[in-house]
Amino acid sequence: MGQPLNTPLNIGIVGCGNIIVQYLDTLPSLDALRLVAVADLDPARAQAVADGLPGVRALGVQELIADPGVELVLNLTIPAAHAEVALAAIAAGKQVYGEKPLAATTEEARAVLAAAAAAGVTVGSAPDTVLGTGTQTARRAIDDGLIGRPISATATMVTPGHERWHPNPDFYYVPGGGPLLDMGPYYVSALVTLLGPVKSVIGAASHTRNSRVIGSGPRAGESVPVSTDTHVTGVLVHESGVLSTLVMSFDAVATQAANIEVHGETGSLVVPDPNQFSGAVKIRTLGSEDWKVLPISAGYAQSARGIGLQDLALTPDGGQPRASGTLAFHALDIMESVLRSARSGRAVDVGSRCGRPDPVPLTQPAAAVG
Repeated sequence: MGQPLNTPLNIGIVGCGNIIVQYLDTLPSLDALRLVAVADLDPARAQAVADGLPGVRALGVQELIADPGVELVLNLTIPAAHAEVALAAIAAGKQVYGEKPLAATTEEARAVLAAAAAAGVTVGSAPDTVLGTGTQTARRAIDDGLIGRPISATATMVTPGHERWHPNPDFYYVPGGGPLLDMGPYYVSALVTLLGPVKSVIGAASHTRNSRVIGSGPRAGESVPVSTDTHVTGVLVHESGVLSTLVMSFDAVATQAANIEVHGETGSLVVPDPNQFSGAVKIRTLGSEDWKVLPISAGYAQSARGIGLQDLALTPDGGQPRASGTLAFHALDIMESVLRSARSGRAVDVGSRCGRPDPVPLTQPAAAVG
């Protein structure tokens, strides 16, 4: 086994939009990482971020990618730009970690992974929420046989739409957006982490409105056209034989369903929101009348967005980070396959495979990792 990358790893962020705040809240507490530069197509926005961070430089996008002091590029651009930025960073010899999805399409994502393999650099990708105590405690319960042989799972995400809170929601409602490609990575990555890779899918999809009205910010009241499906349902057939059912919607109001449930021969699990790092894992076993909360037994405790970067930095040379590009590619492939199935009305085989990521032992606090 090789050694981890040299740490602390110097990080440069490309993209200073809404999501950067969550990373900036976490990065100072992660001792394997050091933020050194930020960039954005809007130089003023990058400068505003840098002004609040001593020692962090505001650079142009290409300047940051070429900078020898930047060892890993954290790609927080919109999905349509993920591949372009990642490929430029890889060409410059940088490690890459990006927001989800890995790229706008599997074709683009495949090119990113191929370029990284040729250059000998590592690619990681959000979501890293699956590394927290919520999903990891549920995984340990499954691996320890607490519910017997897994049979099925459900994953449900229902919201009336991001335009109600996001000031620039346009990209959610064009091809490459929609509830499945936006929120699905959390749920699909969690299902693969819990139950293993998926070999085929069946999907159906619809949308109820041809436009959306922005509810906040300077564009409030402006209408945004909708050109992608906004309610998607899919059945995922895992290699293990487990059947997982997805419901991802920007059309409905709310649900009381658990975010994820996993059912086995001798018990059922309620898994917390995969968009969060923690939460109660509940179990009910055959013959019992009540649900009980399982003690936290695995995962990066007290973690938040960015822990996947630390995990990558501490992955031995030649190894796969848990929030890997391979997992992200498989998740994207699954989601694209669901959408192809919805269009064709036929089951679709998923061409890619990935192993289940290594489990995360209970690690507390996150900053002490390594």
